[in-house]
Amino acid sequence: MIYTLSGPQHIDTTIQLPPSKSISNRALIIQALANGNLVPRHLSDCDDTKVIVEALKTKSETIDIKAAGTAMRFLTAYLSVREGEHVLTGTDRMKQRPIGVLVDALRYLGADIQYEGEAGYPPLRIKGHPLAGGFIEIPGNVSSQFISALLLIGPMLEKGLELKLTDEIISRPYIDLTLCMMRDFGAIADWTDVDTIRVAAKAYSARDYYIESDWTASSYWYEIMALADDSEAVVRLEGLMDGSKQGDSVVKYIFSLLGIKTSFETTAPGVPNIVTLHRHKCLLPRLEYDFTGSPDLAQTVVVTCVNMNIKFHLKGLSTLRIKETDRIEALKTELRKLGFVLQSVGDDELLWDGERCQPSDEPIETYEDHRMALAFAPVALKRQGLQINNPEVVSKSYPDYWKDLQTAGFTL
Repeated sequence: MIYTLSGPQHIDTTIQLPPSKSISNRALIIQALANGNLVPRHLSDCDDTKVIVEALKTKSETIDIKAAGTAMRFLTAYLSVREGEHVLTGTDRMKQRPIGVLVDALRYLGADIQYEGEAGYPPLRIKGHPLAGGFIEIPGNVSSQFISALLLIGPMLEKGLELKLTDEIISRPYIDLTLCMMRDFGAIADWTDVDTIRVAAKAYSARDYYIESDWTASSYWYEIMALADDSEAVVRLEGLMDGSKQGDSVVKYIFSLLGIKTSFETTAPGVPNIVTLHRHKCLLPRLEYDFTGSPDLAQTVVVTCVNMNIKFHLKGLSTLRIKETDRIEALKTELRKLGFVLQSVGDDELLWDGERCQPSDEPIETYEDHRMALAFAPVALKRQGLQINNPEVVSKSYPDYWKDLQTAGFTL
């Protein structure tokens, strides 16, 4: 399938953002570990969350999580402490995404996990049983989902869990989100030092839980506002929380540098806000930013900057290499089609010094990566008739994205 997109001349719209995928997935695992029957309210209906719901509901011997990286990491830990034997598998790309650090850590804690194919990669055969727990060290510069997966099962371990993170700690906000949610469900879990987390052997308590909307999804509306040639443009986003624990809530700061002002309207205590986005003059000639804590925003910011003619030097991008695709190479390839030449430095830096080339105007490839489609679609405000291949990939995190764009006046 190919979508051809054109942007509107004027934008004045209100959008109900999807529930947070990160919070939904953590809440489901915690509720299951608490043996709770309560389904979190305002639960995400994206592909990544659906596969966790299905896995927890059916408990079949073979669990196919498809392309859901979070599900692979969280379920690997979850199944390790639950009685039963399962094979956890996914797409061909998932079988290329390393999981050895998490498996090694779980084995150290006593888990019974075997590789069904190449060592260090899915699929996995997991024989669940109670684990003793205790002290363990793992690198802090691995995916935060590995760390969160271990933390989530910490209360179920006989000795609890003391987790020391060596090297640089990346995506710390996602670790903090996990700890905050664990405490919401009655766990005793917190940092005891700058690099050490202690989780007590105290069972979760099931409870009613409301999922706030997704700050990562909001980033594409910030991008739309930044790229709109409309000084009167207004976007209102429903369901976001001021002071959210979501790491990607930093998007409001990043885009304040790119000319977008954020204001919150509180409707009632404890109720999610309505966030209104307005444009103001952007005077930033060059952006330097470290995405170590919020790598999922990188594609949005990169595509925004080049189309605003803002040069940049971005760091902290190493985890982009092992996402649904190699996002650094994908950005370089697809932006060249639009006439922008990016340079990568090592594994974790990307820069643009203004270099351009002749655009080919070929369709944008999405590489089975939802964030490629999500981040490139707003470019239709600058290039009417922009084409995007396989646009259905957005179902992984934002199933109603194309409908919401039409609500805002885009034509597909």
